[in-house]
Amino acid sequence: MLSINIDDVFKVLDSMKYHLIGFGVVLVLAIIAMIACMKLPKAKKAMIRCQAGLAILLALVITVNLICFGPMNTMISLATGSGSISEETSAEATELVEDIADEGIVLLQNDDNTLPLTAGNLNVFGWASTNPVYGGTGSGALNDAYHTVTLLEGLENAGFTLNTELSDFYTAYRADRPTIAMGTQDWTLPEPPASTYTDEMIANAKAFSDTALVVISRSGGEGADLPTDMAAVIDGSWQDGTTSYAGSYTNNSTEYADFEQGQHYLELSKTERDMLDLVCSNFENVIVVYNGANTMELGFVDDYAQIKSVLWCPGTGQSGFNALGSILAGTVNPSGKTADTFVYDLTATPTWNNFHAFSYTNADEFAAAGFMIKSTTPRFINYNEGIYVGYRFYETAAAEGVIDYATTVQYPFGYGLSYTSFSQTMSDLTVDGEGNISLDVTVTNTGSVAGKDVVEVYYNPPYTNGGIEKATANLIAFDKTETLEPGASETITITFKAEDMASYDDNVNKAYVLEAGDYIISINSDSHTVIDSRTYNVAETIVYGEGSARSTDQTVATNQFEFAEGDVTYLSRADGFANYAEATAAPASYEMSDELKASFINNGNYDPSEYNNADDQMPTTGAKNGLQLVDMRGVDYDDAQWDTFLDQLTISDMDTLIALGGYQTAAVPSIGKVQTYDCDGPASINNNFTGVGSVGFPSAVMIASTWNQDLANEFGRSIGKMADEMNTTGWYAPAMNNHRSAFAGRNFEYYSEDGVLSGKMAAKAIQGAEEFGVYAYMKHFALNDQEANRCDMLCTWADEQAIREIYLKPFEISVKEGGCDAVMSSFNYIGHKWAGACDELLNKVLRDEWGFVGMVLTDYFGVYGYMDADQAIRNGTDFCLVNYDTETNHVTDTTSATSVLAMRQASKNILYTAVNSRAYAEENLNTGMLTWQIAAIAIDVVLAAVLIVLEVRTIKGYNRRKALEVQTQTNTEA
Repeated sequence: MLSINIDDVFKVLDSMKYHLIGFGVVLVLAIIAMIACMKLPKAKKAMIRCQAGLAILLALVITVNLICFGPMNTMISLATGSGSISEETSAEATELVEDIADEGIVLLQNDDNTLPLTAGNLNVFGWASTNPVYGGTGSGALNDAYHTVTLLEGLENAGFTLNTELSDFYTAYRADRPTIAMGTQDWTLPEPPASTYTDEMIANAKAFSDTALVVISRSGGEGADLPTDMAAVIDGSWQDGTTSYAGSYTNNSTEYADFEQGQHYLELSKTERDMLDLVCSNFENVIVVYNGANTMELGFVDDYAQIKSVLWCPGTGQSGFNALGSILAGTVNPSGKTADTFVYDLTATPTWNNFHAFSYTNADEFAAAGFMIKSTTPRFINYNEGIYVGYRFYETAAAEGVIDYATTVQYPFGYGLSYTSFSQTMSDLTVDGEGNISLDVTVTNTGSVAGKDVVEVYYNPPYTNGGIEKATANLIAFDKTETLEPGASETITITFKAEDMASYDDNVNKAYVLEAGDYIISINSDSHTVIDSRTYNVAETIVYGEGSARSTDQTVATNQFEFAEGDVTYLSRADGFANYAEATAAPASYEMSDELKASFINNGNYDPSEYNNADDQMPTTGAKNGLQLVDMRGVDYDDAQWDTFLDQLTISDMDTLIALGGYQTAAVPSIGKVQTYDCDGPASINNNFTGVGSVGFPSAVMIASTWNQDLANEFGRSIGKMADEMNTTGWYAPAMNNHRSAFAGRNFEYYSEDGVLSGKMAAKAIQGAEEFGVYAYMKHFALNDQEANRCDMLCTWADEQAIREIYLKPFEISVKEGGCDAVMSSFNYIGHKWAGACDELLNKVLRDEWGFVGMVLTDYFGVYGYMDADQAIRNGTDFCLVNYDTETNHVTDTTSATSVLAMRQASKNILYTAVNSRAYAEENLNTGMLTWQIAAIAIDVVLAAVLIVLEVRTIKGYNRRKALEVQTQTNTEA
């Protein structure tokens, strides 16, 4: 979501205009009165001037009060409502950051056991060594109130002595990373040209150490995807939707072509390649650290015999670079596994031709504007690869003989090395009467160094050519050992449901189907390498249709998203991916069909009255039933007492809750509803109004790369504890969209290309925060898997099977296993329906099928020409992420029963979630006025007394001057 900026302030000022106009009128009248009295007697003149001055002062006081307790009430409350985090809690969080990095940094290559190094002298090459990536930009930025351990500092803390001539050289060349702003980015990589390294510098480096560490980094951020054509970036013509990214390639007055024609951002620049050539021609032992969340083309490491070791180090958060030093020095044994697949050629991926977004060429009638967007027409994106995302494609394509795996995939999903070795043995399968499959995996440390290992369990289902689409490898469960000493073993029990292996059949049965046949269940060292396997046979096909829903579903899962399929050819495994070329080609048409035009909705053609139900009955409002919200804490959601309580709400009460949900749930004094505070930050808690923030954790990619659900839970608990101390009740996270493409700008904030890994980690984080009464908003729900054109009425076309098995999977797990009770929806359209107003998504699937009980918030309510509160609440959203008035965040149709019933339901969801949060815990609850409001009233009382005194003195002064004038006139006449 977007962070607050100056435009928000202007919006608030605009909402105050009538108050300011009123004060201006009083001021003008006072000035006119003072001018008019210029020829009056002195007593009257003084009296009028004094009264005019008092009138201006009174008008100013009244205006300030109207503004503070009106349009600015929310802003002031948000700006004064933050607490502080204790030093003890911050220290604990900082230590946990390092623990996560210890297990999240992945050792990808270690030829000749080059690592670990003996602590001592070390040369560190690469400009990025002085400007590493800690996380992401936008809502993922770290708070600068805490010390951030730099990469070089982390190495020094591990005992290495660094060649400062090199680091000084890079710092002098450019001391900071290129400026990155929301929605626009400088993609330059200011790596010094190889020609700027002097012979003396290289000679000194060789004398200093025979080992060279090379750091390459790539950054990403909110609002911008990574460029796929760097030549266009260099000449300033790169266009990503409506946003241009033109970066200066002038550094220290030396211009150079950093990328060659046709290159993209996730491969080596020419300058980086030249630097590697220089390093590898002078050092026999070279270690490469890739510091970035987006999977990069790392095939270049195969080109140099001197590159012995490679590590993947995604954004480390506040103190994670200490872990990099510890791993290099061997005090920590790496145990991370890749959360994504590294391929040699990103331009050959199934998504390459269908990423970013495309503009409809014939949809000018839907042109709209919004926050930070002057005018736009609808865009579209095709999820043409279907379920074959990431490793699911590569493993299946290899099995079908379509690709040569060894030359296509460099590092598989779930891959990672250690300084020791492990063996894993698999027991036979056991099945209980409820369809739960269990197996034991005994892990033994067969090496000479203590370490941890990951148990990865996959299944390969039976496949019929031309039938339901299925991948040959599907992660279904995983766990991680404790630290095992050499020779020690640990047995891990894995349990999952047979129904979890069902595939979604969106064509014939329109339900989940567990087809008859053999399911190969294996333990793997990664998605490609099977250690051992067993066979689970399904004797007869099971259709989880009407009357036989899956055990975890509240209602039968059946087709809900046929409208989102669109006119797209989806990739199929049939006949060995025979339609690959057709399915993965760029869109053939950029025209919006007449059928789509007839059903496309934005604010230009949305009329709530067209969706009213004549049978709806207007609910009771404004009743005096004597209940306060605190009385509803712990009351079951379906208890009849909620109806009695909700009858007390007025239309205005409900409208306030719905309209003003930015960084808060709004206060409603009539029912004792206190304001609760929500904060942004996928890896931290950041109050955008006070600047107070928490310790920043590593990127979600690094958390996922630990494959440690206990660490994910500790991460959530730490966030919850810090939020509690900051008086924050809602956390805008975790984010769990999919790494559909390596070029998605926000991949740092999302866990993985795999929904099971993402969902399990997110569910544990949600549970951890919930222990402190903090509700986590899982986001962005759903199919918000890129940044380009996300606010431009982006129609996302996908088939139902992929929507359910890939893109909704982490959210489903977070609800069913994590108990999530807050959701942030997304900017994009699903098919032709805005996600924030998609009944099928927010009601039929989220609430009806999954059993979600809680509240749904929009993403940033910038309107954008399509966001509308009426449409949102009628389709499952509850409130708007904005804290000032916009054109459409207030419900306008308050006379229809349909609309008011939707308002009532939305209010119930908000109130139910809030009352069961930390805000209504006895030790936190304060239903009285806020501190600033009490102070404001006290100031008003003082000012009122001053005004009274001044008025009395004015009157007495007038009487004295009047008497003196009369006396003077009498004397004159005498």
